[in-house]
Amino acid sequence: MPPRDMLLSLLIGLSFSSYGQAPSSHAQPPGSSPRSALATPRPDPFLPDSIRKKIDSIFQSQKGSFALAFKDLTTGKSLFVHERESFHAASTMKVPVLIEIYRQAALGRLALSDSVVLKNEFTSIADSSLFHLSPDDDSEQELYQHIGEKRTIHELAYQMITVSSNLATNLLIDKVNPRNITAALQELGAADIHVLRGVEDNAAYQRGMNNTVTAYGLLTIFEKMANRTLVSPAASTAMIRILLDQHYNEIIPARLPADIQVAHKTGWIKGINHDAGIVFLPDNKKYVLVLLSKDTEDDKAAIAAMAAVSAILYQYVTASGQSTGTHPGPR
Repeated sequence: MPPRDMLLSLLIGLSFSSYGQAPSSHAQPPGSSPRSALATPRPDPFLPDSIRKKIDSIFQSQKGSFALAFKDLTTGKSLFVHERESFHAASTMKVPVLIEIYRQAALGRLALSDSVVLKNEFTSIADSSLFHLSPDDDSEQELYQHIGEKRTIHELAYQMITVSSNLATNLLIDKVNPRNITAALQELGAADIHVLRGVEDNAAYQRGMNNTVTAYGLLTIFEKMANRTLVSPAASTAMIRILLDQHYNEIIPARLPADIQVAHKTGWIKGINHDAGIVFLPDNKKYVLVLLSKDTEDDKAAIAAMAAVSAILYQYVTASGQSTGTHPGPR
């Protein structure tokens, strides 16, 4: 029989319910064995309940739905909240596009130096009708002034990630084909991420043909990238360097010290705000964090809430003695 305090702790953990559901933050990732009081004692792979409760309280203070996936790549400790719930991907789908570009480059199907002619005409996956992007709805407008000119795949990939260019994204999706992105995601163990189409395909949107992600799926690909096993060590490093230049830093990095580097991708549309990436700490330590939201009524408040969650996780990792010393930057 386990000691009384161990049994009490187990009962408390089992009785806690987040958002009226079984706590997904203590759910076992697929393929792992369920924990048992009779099992050989081992370090708890999850963060303390006190951290989870702080985060639950922040999410519950907001109207809308939230998901979180966190993994410390040094200790293996993790935290999950609604990690398998599906969310409209918004611009987080641009990360799988980036991965497919580097995968095809590794296979010799394209070169990052290859040129692409800039155009603003795309075919809907719903009915093969043509549609165009409006610069007014894009976070990057400069490319629209150069239709008919050429840009390299690398230049477009950089703008797709760092300034979230929709025009660059659609040009690259046409280049690599969404079916190839889907196949790559399945091979990576992130089959619950679905990249069906380019941006602003309204005919497809009206038929519910949308790009979707889960927090667990995004964590899966960012963990592989952080471990330099995504495509290749060199490709992983190259993708990280692009993600480090992200211009939109209102969520994960917002309340972290200025010298902490975050390789990440945001995504937003009305009522939806996401951020996902890798946080690099001193002494080559790092963790992956994914924060997703939907159906929020106050975008600014939701963003602030997720930034607060990011700060809590950073403070936990650093306060627990896992990060000290001089920051060498990602390698």
